[in-house]
Amino acid sequence: MENYKNLSDLRPGTTIAEDIYANTAFPIIRKGTTLEIEHLEVLDLFSIKRVKVEERIINRVQTDQREIGKTDVISSDIEQLLENKISRTSDLHTMYKKAVNDYKREFTSWRSGVKLDIAKVRLLIMPLLDSYMEHKKMLVLLNEYSNRKEYIYHHAVSVGILTAALASELDYPKGTTLQLGLAGTLTDCGMAKTNPALLEKAAFLTKDEFAEVKKHPVFSYQMMQDSPLLRQEMKLAVLQHHERLDGSGYPRGDKDEKISQLSQILAVADVFHAMTCERVYRAKESPYRVAEMMKEEDFGKFDPTILGALYEIIGMPSIGDKVLLTNGDVGEVLSINHDRPLRPNVKLQGRAEMVDLSMNRSIAIEKVIN
Repeated sequence: MENYKNLSDLRPGTTIAEDIYANTAFPIIRKGTTLEIEHLEVLDLFSIKRVKVEERIINRVQTDQREIGKTDVISSDIEQLLENKISRTSDLHTMYKKAVNDYKREFTSWRSGVKLDIAKVRLLIMPLLDSYMEHKKMLVLLNEYSNRKEYIYHHAVSVGILTAALASELDYPKGTTLQLGLAGTLTDCGMAKTNPALLEKAAFLTKDEFAEVKKHPVFSYQMMQDSPLLRQEMKLAVLQHHERLDGSGYPRGDKDEKISQLSQILAVADVFHAMTCERVYRAKESPYRVAEMMKEEDFGKFDPTILGALYEIIGMPSIGDKVLLTNGDVGEVLSINHDRPLRPNVKLQGRAEMVDLSMNRSIAIEKVIN
């Protein structure tokens, strides 16, 4: 017999009745799998709320305890821990969704000609900045919340959060960290002054269309220029957040020492979130693959110190970590390739097989699921 159960009702020993997908080419959990703790964590991380299961439950712990006259204390403890974790995640996600909706309302008003009110933006982002500083492991889930239709609103809120996290990791003072998080939320406010059709276009932009979009850092700077609520160096960082150290950025083609480190922090947060999200013209990438690409394929564009901070906030894999791979496999990190720390050797769960991610470039870590 088969039925559907909510994630909070699942427990180890439950058997999955159908393949479970989550925007992946392969199932994240296959039909017939008997759930263990790491499977429940995978479902939680991918925000899977309901799954089809078989009625029969295999619970060796419960069976053994009945034989000696005990209740299923261990299973109850596991269920309580899982429920607490889901509750914390849900509370943070609720705050995040409210901030996105509030930012959307502000952005819509800017499009209609209303003047930017930085005080309102500060009010919607500040609670999130503090909360994510306390739950840094949740930072790698920000891309899971975004969607193609409302990407620009999710992007603004997430860039603010990631910017503050990077500044904190780099040991900036609390006041600077919060100011930079606010600036990160406002980097794309100037998009409200561009043609909405360009932001929703499902194909790559023409040269002229891209030239129009490239004006948004200047528009953003102009919109916040007269406000005393944002320091001048933060306004400059917003203007420069698309500049690159090798001079390949815009709007002015600044390079090297002409670009402040604050600008580079915004740049790393902006690019990282954009590449890990599904957009109207392309699919999303694994956060770990994106961090690697920014360091290797975009070498010379970003400050290596800030990229090092990015590696830290997304969580470097360690020996013994359980990881979910981009092909849907789950495994355990056996050893670290020090030249490529995001590509360790992984022992696949349930198989006598190891994969060296430094040699197999088609697969990457999707999540660390400890």
